[in-house]
Amino acid sequence: MPTYNQLASKVRKKKSYTSKRPDLRLCPQKKGICVVSFKMTPRKPNSALRKVVFVRIRRWKWKVLVYVPGDRGKKQEKHPLQKFSVVLVRGGRAKDVPGVKYTAICGKFDLPRLEMRRNGRSKFGMVKTYDRSDHRYKKFYYN
Repeated sequence: MPTYNQLASKVRKKKSYTSKRPDLRLCPQKKGICVVSFKMTPRKPNSALRKVVFVRIRRWKWKVLVYVPGDRGKKQEKHPLQKFSVVLVRGGRAKDVPGVKYTAICGKFDLPRLEMRRNGRSKFGMVKTYDRSDHRYKKFYYN
Protein backbone atom coordinates (compact mmCIF):
# COMPACT_ATOMS: atom_id res chain seq x y z
CA MET A 1 0.00 0.00 0.00
CA PRO A 2 1.38 3.45 -0.85
CA THR A 3 1.48 6.21 1.75
CA TYR A 4 -0.38 9.51 1.38
CA ASN A 5 2.89 11.29 0.59
CA GLN A 6 3.66 8.81 -2.18
CA LEU A 7 0.18 9.25 -3.67
CA ALA A 8 0.48 13.03 -3.44
CA SER A 9 3.75 13.04 -5.35
CA LYS A 10 2.85 10.36 -7.92
CA VAL A 11 -0.75 9.77 -8.89
CA ARG A 12 -1.79 6.22 -9.78
CA LYS A 13 -1.85 5.53 -13.49
CA LYS A 14 -4.47 3.46 -15.26
CA LYS A 15 -3.22 0.39 -17.06
CA SER A 16 -2.92 1.07 -20.75
CA TYR A 17 -4.82 -1.31 -23.05
CA THR A 18 -3.23 -2.32 -26.31
CA SER A 19 -5.31 -4.35 -28.70
CA LYS A 20 -3.93 -7.56 -30.21
CA ARG A 21 -5.86 -6.71 -33.41
CA PRO A 22 -5.12 -3.00 -33.92
CA ASP A 23 -6.04 -2.92 -37.61
CA LEU A 24 -9.66 -3.90 -36.96
CA ARG A 25 -10.15 -0.65 -35.00
CA LEU A 26 -12.21 -2.36 -32.24
CA CYS A 27 -14.64 -3.83 -34.79
CA PRO A 28 -15.46 -7.56 -34.89
CA GLN A 29 -14.88 -7.79 -38.66
CA LYS A 30 -13.65 -5.55 -41.45
CA LYS A 31 -14.11 -5.69 -45.19
CA GLY A 32 -10.94 -5.62 -47.27
CA ILE A 33 -9.53 -6.02 -50.75
CA CYS A 34 -6.87 -8.59 -51.60
CA VAL A 35 -3.58 -7.27 -52.85
CA VAL A 36 -1.46 -10.43 -53.13
CA SER A 37 -2.17 -14.11 -52.39
CA PHE A 38 0.66 -16.57 -51.79
CA LYS A 39 1.76 -19.54 -49.64
CA MET A 40 3.98 -19.52 -46.56
CA THR A 41 5.78 -22.25 -44.67
CA PRO A 42 5.09 -22.43 -40.91
CA ARG A 43 7.56 -22.26 -38.03
CA LYS A 44 10.00 -24.98 -37.11
CA PRO A 45 8.24 -28.11 -35.81
CA ASN A 46 5.51 -27.94 -38.48
CA SER A 47 5.85 -28.21 -42.22
CA ALA A 48 3.13 -27.40 -44.75
CA LEU A 49 2.06 -24.69 -47.17
CA ARG A 50 -0.28 -22.22 -45.49
CA LYS A 51 -2.42 -20.04 -47.75
CA VAL A 52 -1.96 -16.36 -46.91
CA VAL A 53 -3.30 -13.12 -48.40
CA PHE A 54 -2.25 -9.51 -48.08
CA VAL A 55 -5.46 -7.50 -47.59
CA ARG A 56 -5.88 -3.76 -47.78
CA ILE A 57 -8.56 -2.83 -45.26
CA ARG A 58 -11.05 -0.31 -46.59
CA ARG A 59 -10.26 3.39 -46.12
CA TRP A 60 -6.75 2.66 -44.84
CA LYS A 61 -3.62 2.39 -46.92
CA TRP A 62 -1.75 -0.25 -44.91
CA LYS A 63 -1.87 -3.94 -45.67
CA VAL A 64 -2.65 -6.79 -43.29
CA LEU A 65 -1.48 -10.40 -43.51
CA VAL A 66 -4.56 -12.68 -43.44
CA TYR A 67 -4.73 -16.46 -43.14
CA VAL A 68 -7.15 -18.33 -45.44
CA PRO A 69 -8.63 -21.18 -43.35
CA GLY A 70 -9.41 -24.71 -44.41
CA ASP A 71 -7.25 -27.44 -45.90
CA ARG A 72 -7.53 -26.32 -49.50
CA GLY A 73 -4.96 -28.72 -50.92
CA LYS A 74 -4.80 -30.66 -54.18
CA LYS A 75 -7.63 -33.05 -53.24
CA GLN A 76 -10.03 -30.30 -52.18
CA GLU A 77 -11.01 -27.08 -53.88
CA LYS A 78 -8.50 -24.24 -54.18
CA HIS A 79 -9.32 -20.80 -52.87
CA PRO A 80 -10.08 -18.40 -55.74
CA LEU A 81 -8.67 -15.30 -54.05
CA GLN A 82 -6.67 -13.11 -56.38
CA LYS A 83 -6.01 -9.41 -56.79
CA PHE A 84 -9.03 -7.15 -56.08
CA SER A 85 -11.20 -9.92 -54.60
CA VAL A 86 -13.20 -8.83 -51.53
CA VAL A 87 -12.79 -10.59 -48.17
CA LEU A 88 -14.24 -10.29 -44.67
CA VAL A 89 -11.45 -10.29 -42.07
CA ARG A 90 -11.75 -11.25 -38.40
CA GLY A 91 -9.22 -11.49 -35.59
CA GLY A 92 -7.59 -14.81 -34.88
CA ARG A 93 -3.96 -15.61 -35.45
CA ALA A 94 -2.40 -18.64 -37.09
CA LYS A 95 0.03 -19.79 -34.40
CA ASP A 96 2.60 -21.46 -36.60
CA VAL A 97 2.76 -18.78 -39.31
CA PRO A 98 4.81 -15.73 -38.27
CA GLY A 99 3.18 -12.33 -38.57
CA VAL A 100 -0.37 -13.55 -39.19
CA LYS A 101 -2.87 -12.02 -36.74
CA TYR A 102 -6.04 -12.14 -38.83
CA THR A 103 -8.24 -14.77 -40.50
CA ALA A 104 -10.54 -14.55 -43.52
CA ILE A 105 -14.17 -15.60 -43.06
CA CYS A 106 -15.34 -18.32 -45.46
CA GLY A 107 -18.73 -18.05 -47.12
CA LYS A 108 -18.66 -14.24 -47.37
CA PHE A 109 -18.02 -12.12 -50.47
CA ASP A 110 -15.43 -13.70 -52.80
CA LEU A 111 -14.18 -16.46 -50.48
CA PRO A 112 -16.58 -19.41 -50.89
CA ARG A 113 -17.42 -21.90 -48.18
CA LEU A 114 -15.72 -25.29 -48.01
CA GLU A 115 -18.01 -27.83 -49.67
CA MET A 116 -16.24 -30.97 -48.45
CA ARG A 117 -15.96 -29.84 -44.84
CA ARG A 118 -17.98 -31.71 -42.19
CA ASN A 119 -16.36 -30.95 -38.82
CA GLY A 120 -16.12 -27.46 -37.35
CA ARG A 121 -18.57 -25.99 -39.81
CA SER A 122 -19.15 -22.60 -38.22
CA LYS A 123 -15.82 -21.08 -39.26
CA PHE A 124 -15.99 -22.48 -42.77
CA GLY A 125 -19.49 -21.40 -43.87
CA MET A 126 -20.94 -24.91 -43.96
CA VAL A 127 -24.64 -25.78 -43.82
CA LYS A 128 -25.52 -28.61 -41.44
CA THR A 129 -26.08 -31.88 -43.28
CA TYR A 130 -28.48 -34.61 -42.23
CA ASP A 131 -27.86 -38.30 -42.86
CA ARG A 132 -31.47 -39.37 -42.45
CA SER A 133 -33.54 -38.93 -45.59
CA ASP A 134 -36.81 -38.77 -43.59
CA HIS A 135 -35.62 -35.75 -41.60
CA ARG A 136 -38.00 -32.82 -41.47
CA TYR A 137 -35.40 -30.38 -42.83
CA LYS A 138 -35.17 -32.01 -46.26
CA LYS A 139 -34.09 -28.81 -47.99
CA PHE A 140 -30.64 -29.17 -46.37
CA TYR A 141 -30.28 -32.87 -47.14
CA TYR A 142 -27.44 -33.75 -49.49
CA ASN A 143 -26.80 -37.19 -51.01
